[in-house]
Amino acid sequence: MTPSSGGSAADTPDRGRCDPCHPALLRGLTMPRTSTRRGAHRRPVAGRSGIGRREFLGLAGLGLSGALAGGGALLAACSKEHPAPPPLPPEPSPLPARGIAEYWTGRTPAGHFDFANWPLYIDTSPGQPNSHPTLDVFTSTTGITVSYREVIENDESFYAGIRPLLEASRPTGYDLMVIPNGQVLADLIRRNHLAPLDAGRLPAFFANADESVVNPSYDPNNRFTVAWQSGITGIAYDPNRTGREINSFRDLFDPAFAGRVGMFGDARDLPNFTLVGMGITPETSTPADWQKAAELLRRQRDARIVRDYYQQDYIEPLKKGDIWLSMAWSGDIFQANSEGADLRFVIPAEGGILWTDSMCIPITAPHPVDAITFMNFVYQTDIAAKLAEGINYITPVPFARDKIIRDAGAASGPAQAQLVATADSPLVFPVRSDLSRLRRYRVLSRLEAVGWNSLFQSVYQP
Repeated sequence: MTPSSGGSAADTPDRGRCDPCHPALLRGLTMPRTSTRRGAHRRPVAGRSGIGRREFLGLAGLGLSGALAGGGALLAACSKEHPAPPPLPPEPSPLPARGIAEYWTGRTPAGHFDFANWPLYIDTSPGQPNSHPTLDVFTSTTGITVSYREVIENDESFYAGIRPLLEASRPTGYDLMVIPNGQVLADLIRRNHLAPLDAGRLPAFFANADESVVNPSYDPNNRFTVAWQSGITGIAYDPNRTGREINSFRDLFDPAFAGRVGMFGDARDLPNFTLVGMGITPETSTPADWQKAAELLRRQRDARIVRDYYQQDYIEPLKKGDIWLSMAWSGDIFQANSEGADLRFVIPAEGGILWTDSMCIPITAPHPVDAITFMNFVYQTDIAAKLAEGINYITPVPFARDKIIRDAGAASGPAQAQLVATADSPLVFPVRSDLSRLRRYRVLSRLEAVGWNSLFQSVYQP
């Protein structure tokens, strides 16, 4: 049984199936063939527990009567409470931008590269958490060895550790790293700290990648990144406790669930998801929109509807019944259900957030040829399928599903059931109609980020 989904997703007849008209799939028929929060959405390996691994017209429908009464006064009060921060001092000039030919000319394989990733974010062998079949196949196929380290628990703190080295034009110790779309990635790009990618070395990516990760808004033309995995920020709930289906952002504000709602305690998903729920596109939102979103969240908090603000720890309270519905990441719910939970994940009617963790190469990497070889390698259908089977987030290769179905046909018992669930899950292979309802994070300038963080941190860290 696959994890079910409420709302409009439940009414989609082709849910969990690849779109047969998807351009990458059509190409595949004719040619060979993703903050604190980021530490939370990593998939727990089977058998483990703990960590799991984006214009509102009125609030009457949210069940908070009169919440927008005197809206101008509320915004004015909010502005007084959170004055605009003073201008920041100028930053050091970034390294000069490097052209693609300039960067790659004369570079040769070294036979090794160092890979920095998040915990529990790659396939493993049964009972051997430190064995990664994808890396083994890569080494046996290419002769390139990989030093794989799960060193990214938080993208901001990881970046703080490598940034001085990048600014000094020194190697960071890593040739490849997985970074979420958001402020860290934007800063890496803005400062010219990433190697420009040579498209000629990425044929499998351009042949097989889903259109949602080709030419993304956070990295036009994939100049510096290609997707590792993606996921959805939406709502998860326990239908046995809510007593009804949950299908709207407004359900998170329903007084009927007072003290039973979980929200994320971060300055990335919480504000972006709220903007979407209010009918505001995060990517083009304004400071006035942010004030409205923060005020809405404060009223939800002050009405005691929120039990707590979570980071990596919302799954257990949801399973135990401490909370009945919560903001959630798609892969966490898939994995929780595969381990026996009875939870549902829904993209609210108002929409959700699509986030992507991307592979990128530090510009000072000593082994970039080996790193980009791996970036292309994981876009082969069989390899993408192996990763999808192990990670359970949205694969960037949609027709990896066919390989998973073939693997299921050759398996039996629980292993077969798990593979069928993966192939049929809209949380791994979302349909186009679901993807069309998702938005990306707001990319902020350095000065905007200071005001944004102060505004929303005051909600969950009063």
